[in-house]
Amino acid sequence: MRTPTTLLLLVGAILFSGAGYVRSDASNHRYKDGDTVPLYANKVGPFHNPSETYRYFDLPFCIPEGVKEKKEALGEVLNGDRLVSAPYKLNFRDEKESEVYCNKKLTKEEVKQFRKAVEKDYYFQMYYDDLPIWGFIGKVDKDIKSDPSEFKYFLYKHIQFEILYNKDRVIEISARMDPHSLVDLTEDKEVDAEFMYTVKWKETETPFEKRMEKYSMSSSLPHHLEIHWFSIINSCVTVLLLTGFLATILMRVLKNDFMKYAQDEEAADDQEESGWKYIHGDVFRFPTHNSLFAASLGSGTQLFTLTIFIFMLALVGVFYPYNRGALFTALVVIYALTSGIAGYTSASFYCQLEGKSWVRNLLLTGCLFCGPLFLTFCFLNTVAITYTATAALPFGTIVVIVLIWTLVTSPLLVLGGIAGKNSKAEFQAPCRTTKYPREIPPLPWYRSAIPQMAMAGFLPFSAIYIELYYIFASVWGHRIYTIYSILFIVFIILIIVTAFITVALTYFQLAAEDHQWWWRSFLCGGSTGLFIYAYCLYYYYARSDMSGFMQTSFFFGYMACICYGFFLMLGTIGFRAALLFVRHIYRSIKCE
Repeated sequence: MRTPTTLLLLVGAILFSGAGYVRSDASNHRYKDGDTVPLYANKVGPFHNPSETYRYFDLPFCIPEGVKEKKEALGEVLNGDRLVSAPYKLNFRDEKESEVYCNKKLTKEEVKQFRKAVEKDYYFQMYYDDLPIWGFIGKVDKDIKSDPSEFKYFLYKHIQFEILYNKDRVIEISARMDPHSLVDLTEDKEVDAEFMYTVKWKETETPFEKRMEKYSMSSSLPHHLEIHWFSIINSCVTVLLLTGFLATILMRVLKNDFMKYAQDEEAADDQEESGWKYIHGDVFRFPTHNSLFAASLGSGTQLFTLTIFIFMLALVGVFYPYNRGALFTALVVIYALTSGIAGYTSASFYCQLEGKSWVRNLLLTGCLFCGPLFLTFCFLNTVAITYTATAALPFGTIVVIVLIWTLVTSPLLVLGGIAGKNSKAEFQAPCRTTKYPREIPPLPWYRSAIPQMAMAGFLPFSAIYIELYYIFASVWGHRIYTIYSILFIVFIILIIVTAFITVALTYFQLAAEDHQWWWRSFLCGGSTGLFIYAYCLYYYYARSDMSGFMQTSFFFGYMACICYGFFLMLGTIGFRAALLFVRHIYRSIKCE
């Protein structure tokens, strides 16, 4: 049986040998004059639609002889990367001036295809010695004209590469399109195009180990850092005020409650109880739908563990910029390896709630998060196949993911479930539960579930919303996000605020003699996920230029899954905090 240490080593091996191979491979790349340096064309697509990307040669560029596809790791395929050998020859320190690599007569259909791509701001992406290169394929000349039918469309036909090197290493590459070398695509007619490229080499003192810093510095610019720190300070002030206010109020109120209940015990026994002590015989009555509740806790605990592991890898530098697919590989592998935690947590808590059908509970746990994710993936993959986009996963990759789920995720889930069932832990309740539940008194509308969820989700969301913009601009745009330390601080703040606000609302619910706090604490904790999804609507329509059915489907489909994951994770944190609090206050009083 594998120990946790062995599993962690396995994760590291997969990450660094699979998606993380870019750094290790590149470190072995030393070249002599004239040596072939690997150059791969990756993909093209509309600049404002990051999910809508196509293979480079889906556009009618000149296809060189013997095009080879690069073998890709799992994370790269999930990321939509499809690398093929590029038509340019950029040998080490071999300069070229306006070298023609292809003469092509573009047909009317090809002119239309290129014009449509230029109209949608298509960009291309390549990798040279594992360094990324971008550029636009053409430009639109609007010339102060408001009527789109009068616009002129041009295709760039001359690309100028400038490469920096240090001794025998490639350090940096940039590509610039020649604005004077154009092909007119405005009219539907055959056009002769002479595609060419220029290569210039310059020496630099930048060491090879620092060549990726150029890409990570963009998110560390002073004005960006100021906003990040403003976000942190804003969140910290929110947390301090909230925690201080709640701690003061709750301690004072609880102290008064304890003194009152102590005096009540010394006074006449027939005096009627009121407040949260009044429901001590019902507060630990198990919730309805206990199997779903335990499964939600199991899935939430697994997702929390997954998030912590991802942060650990990010903080040690695994997810450096353009380490293609490392994050996706890490998510798949770590989710598979942590499924045992979901099985153990769910089954043990389900047995504590006196549940009998633990096998059905395990099945529910396995499908609670994976089920909606799988259905969403099936729909979006079908959309991507219809569009012939690179986001459509090949059949082989789908088989690999199914095998991981079948051979790793499911067995670990079952093993965790068996261990949880056999733990034979009993639910620790300080008070005895009465046979019949007390009737809950009529409560005002603002004490019902939905208003309470709105109150509970707003404060944690307000602590993270500034940072959300940068994350969205990175995931659904072309910004680079590398300040994982700040993101980790924001995540800790999110957890603290979620726990405190759930505890406060649970206290006020119990003080109103409403003993059905189990599901309420989970829903209140997880409600931040609903606020994040509402922010998705705002970001899509107000802060981005995304458009089209495919991009819209991908954005709202996958963000629904991510927000659902947040709902489960933060709901678990909220319930755990509320449970600790409820146990503490009822342990502090004498219950008959």
